[in-house]
Amino acid sequence: MTAVMRLPPLPTLREIIRLYGLRAEKHLSQNFLMDLKLTNKFVKQAGKLEGHHVCEVGPGPGAITRSILQAGVQNLVVVEKDKRFKESLQMLAEASNGTLSVVLDDILRFQFENHFPKEISREWQDDCPNLHLIGNLPFNVSTPLIMQWLEAVSNRTGPFSFGRTRMLLTFQKEVAERLVAPANDVQRSRPSIMAQYLCSVKHCYDIPGAACVPKPKVDIGVVHLVPLKQPLINLPFKLVDKVVRSVFHFRQKYCRRGVEILFPAGRDDLVAEMFQVTVIDPTTKPYNLTMDDFKSLCWAYHDICERIPGLIDYDYR
Repeated sequence: MTAVMRLPPLPTLREIIRLYGLRAEKHLSQNFLMDLKLTNKFVKQAGKLEGHHVCEVGPGPGAITRSILQAGVQNLVVVEKDKRFKESLQMLAEASNGTLSVVLDDILRFQFENHFPKEISREWQDDCPNLHLIGNLPFNVSTPLIMQWLEAVSNRTGPFSFGRTRMLLTFQKEVAERLVAPANDVQRSRPSIMAQYLCSVKHCYDIPGAACVPKPKVDIGVVHLVPLKQPLINLPFKLVDKVVRSVFHFRQKYCRRGVEILFPAGRDDLVAEMFQVTVIDPTTKPYNLTMDDFKSLCWAYHDICERIPGLIDYDYR
């Protein structure tokens, strides 16, 4: 059993920030959690970490990093794009007795297979691997980043080449609410469907914006995602995303309007076929559609595309 790590005496986070002249960059949407009680609570949402492997995204000055180390992980790799944090993170690495590695790179270029052992991999239908993806994400990249990771879940690439890797991430509270929004909730949107058809999604709790440095104008939602053993829509990610994106393009109008843009102008026959096959009321608002409705729409569109070569590549824009 891995012993819970006790880090040697280190400068406080505020001292680190003063020492290295660090500050959160507003244009990068950076907001740091500085209170270790808050970071400890956040890290606990990931579940048991003792003896596990963790990749932390965007550690900044290292507050969450300290909490992860103190949870007794076997291996922690932090991926930080902002080189200003190199020295403060290296200080933590030196104090961790080899547990912490610092990689200065963009997480989208990070090669997980080069930093974590193949031995921790699990078959997709088995239990989750002892690997976690944890991050306090900048607001301006959180939505595109989670969409890219969801595509990686679908394709079982990147961190998900090891199996059903769990994710503990922060978002603007409104985005967190969208990720978990059920049918008939006005917050239901493209991220709701894309996350829920691939993962079990839990909005754990909210962190007041006032707890961050600098203070954002909005609160922060903590979200835990676990890939499902079987996706609720068993079709290619890009096809599902195209259908879902189109339907929500006119989120306040009838869903028929969004389905129309899946097809070239004048193909009302194909639009009518979509609703005839799925038995969905075309006057339903997008946010009132259930996951089963989206599954039916995706399969109906798939079958039409199989019949009409090149249709899958059609873009109304």
